[in-house]
Amino acid sequence: MTTVEKAPARPGLVLFVLILVAAVANLNLAVANVALPEIGRDFDASQTQLNLIAVAYSLGLATSVLYLGAIGDRYGRKLLLVLGMGLSIPACLIAGFAPNFEVLFGARVLGGLSAGLAYPTTLALITALWSGPARTKAIALWSALGGALSALGPLLSGALLEKFHWGSVFIVTLPLAVLALALAALLVPAHVNETTDPVDNFGGIVSVVFIAALVLSINFAPVDGMGSLAIGLGVIALAAGAVFVVRQSRAAFPLYDLRIARRRTFWVAGLAGIIVFGSLMGVIFVGQQFLQNVLGYSTLAAGASTLPAAVAMVLVAPQSAKLVETRGSRLTLLVGYVFIVAGLVLAWLTWKEDVAYWVVAVSYVLLGVGVGFAGTPASRSLTGSVPVDRAGMASGTADLQRDLGGAIMQSMLGALLTAGYAASLTAQIANSPQSGNISSDTQSVLTKSFSSAADLAERYPQYGEQIITAAKLAFLDGDQHSYAAAIVVVLLGAVLVFFAFPRHEEEKKMLAQYNSIDSVRSEASGFGSG
Repeated sequence: MTTVEKAPARPGLVLFVLILVAAVANLNLAVANVALPEIGRDFDASQTQLNLIAVAYSLGLATSVLYLGAIGDRYGRKLLLVLGMGLSIPACLIAGFAPNFEVLFGARVLGGLSAGLAYPTTLALITALWSGPARTKAIALWSALGGALSALGPLLSGALLEKFHWGSVFIVTLPLAVLALALAALLVPAHVNETTDPVDNFGGIVSVVFIAALVLSINFAPVDGMGSLAIGLGVIALAAGAVFVVRQSRAAFPLYDLRIARRRTFWVAGLAGIIVFGSLMGVIFVGQQFLQNVLGYSTLAAGASTLPAAVAMVLVAPQSAKLVETRGSRLTLLVGYVFIVAGLVLAWLTWKEDVAYWVVAVSYVLLGVGVGFAGTPASRSLTGSVPVDRAGMASGTADLQRDLGGAIMQSMLGALLTAGYAASLTAQIANSPQSGNISSDTQSVLTKSFSSAADLAERYPQYGEQIITAAKLAFLDGDQHSYAAAIVVVLLGAVLVFFAFPRHEEEKKMLAQYNSIDSVRSEASGFGSG
């Protein structure tokens, strides 16, 4: 079976606009990480509050992509693209001038929702406007540049923080958002292969509750006094997830078609992508704090540390697209997983107080190569498994790979970092000869976060070196738990891909079969409605 290659008029310009829109979302996703130590000192934030600030944008995006992807499929993808870019402008401004943690968290969630309007639409439009090898190449560029921009976000943030207040990192994407808004309105085609089916609004609302409760539950789990809240949110997540599955299996026009989701090329690729992109975002999240808190890097040096990952992703993406076409998605995914595990193991073994930068750079290169290889097949398998009029479902799932993966992995690694840091510092205090002289209030400040401990060291310079040494050791104990957990998760993902994803020839037969089934259904639907 020969796949017809299709592309829109002015394909280069249209793809540029879609990647620019994705760039706004990806940069906003990543800019907060480098600023976390400064935000922590400015707001006297706990480690959990810093985790929530880091994850808030992913939270807003992950909770909305499925629902908004379906709305785009029905009412117009270009409309959502323009609305999302428009909403991102006030979201950036509010975050940039936020006076406290609560406002900043809310602004970041709002920014995530604005990206939820625009970002799913980019891949949905690629799916609708391109086909055949041209689509694979377009997705490879979209995936690589999106991932690279996520990695470049810390560099841009670090440069700004050398001269400006931390709020500048949230405002920097405003010019890009304005440009993307104008170009999207002018160049992006409207109403391409959209469905006339009604939107499952109830299912959409349940999906929002499910994802939000899940992510928040993970974040609150390690916090003293928050156990009941974490358990309650976990119960809500389980209940909402069960209601969502039942609803989607019975709805006449489901938000998330479980018949499609059960396809092996769809659900395995979806889970694989969550692990791939989540690992990168999780390591950058922990790594930025490690470089500044433990190694004493400036914000610019810490931000620049991720540059090797960005370069590696861009260089590898074209090879990934070729490997997918010649050897299949399964092999390409597994190659990516090998590099990701190697990068994580190197970080786990070597990222100590005396690590040289070249070792950190090699870790990031390995991670970048891994994501560069695995990102294209993870996204391409999703879009190839669905009919064009359900492109929003595929693009929503592809976005969940990044955003839910990022939210879960950042939350999980952040929770382990928080718990490990607090436990290590508590143990150090208990074993100290001066433990009797340390009040419970002082212990609470020390275990709150590295930023709080650093502030205390400045107030009591006679104990400053002891405090910083203890805080660094506690941070290293916490991040070791984080990297170890990431390794386990990625290895489990590799096992899943190895045993569950079809080999190349079987994959091609499956995709052809799905395309045939969807064509028959589309023709039957059109005949019925005529």
